[in-house]
Amino acid sequence: MKCYWTYYLKFKTSIYSKLNNSPIQVRIATIADTGFSQLIADEMESSAKARGTGIAKRSIDYLSQKMVEGKAVIAFTSDGEWVGFCYIETWSHGQYVANSGLIVAPNFRKSGVAKQIKQKIFELSRSIYPEAKIFGLTTGLAVMKINSDLGYEPVTYSELTQDDKFWEGCKSCVNFDILMSKERKNCLCTAMLYDPQDHYEPEETKKHFEEKASVYDRLLQSKRGKFLAPFVKSDKEGNPKKSFFTYLFNL
Repeated sequence: MKCYWTYYLKFKTSIYSKLNNSPIQVRIATIADTGFSQLIADEMESSAKARGTGIAKRSIDYLSQKMVEGKAVIAFTSDGEWVGFCYIETWSHGQYVANSGLIVAPNFRKSGVAKQIKQKIFELSRSIYPEAKIFGLTTGLAVMKINSDLGYEPVTYSELTQDDKFWEGCKSCVNFDILMSKERKNCLCTAMLYDPQDHYEPEETKKHFEEKASVYDRLLQSKRGKFLAPFVKSDKEGNPKKSFFTYLFNL
């Protein structure tokens, strides 16, 4: 097996692009970036609350450790302003890899930087864990598109890691009760997987998603309505009663 530092040096070369009239640098995070862990953790939490879905909550120390290990990607402007972040997690003794915690600073959303971060963390994952299956869970059509461009395919939950520690990470998500009520077989998130041993080419998965995007959008909306309905309480007259989920999802 190649030395880890070979991988590190190979992918340390920065990716630049002109976004918002400012050069964006997307690179592997290092120990020097740990000072941004608090900011990243806070943005993850506020973003999850705003969307009504959850990025599994991670501590500042956990995020910092990922940076120290070289298992995270971070983005900055040329002026040193933090732009985005994502990290690698492994499950089932390294058989599965998740590119977790993708977050982009509010001022840089819808700019295309999320795609660059996903591309970078995907390449890093493939280099460090070439035999592992890479998977993700998302409620967003935009992230589904990015994943499809990389070669991911929509799959059932049964094809994901069954490692209990992974699913315990979903406890910080507001939809955890829904996940457990479905016995971890389904939830609002769509599961996507890249299998290095059995996969379509990115051009094929990208084309498939473009053709079926409207179908996936309807599926996401359908799941949202179907799964949240049991959690909306009614009063004695049978009228919908204001509850936590009512406010959260504007039901």
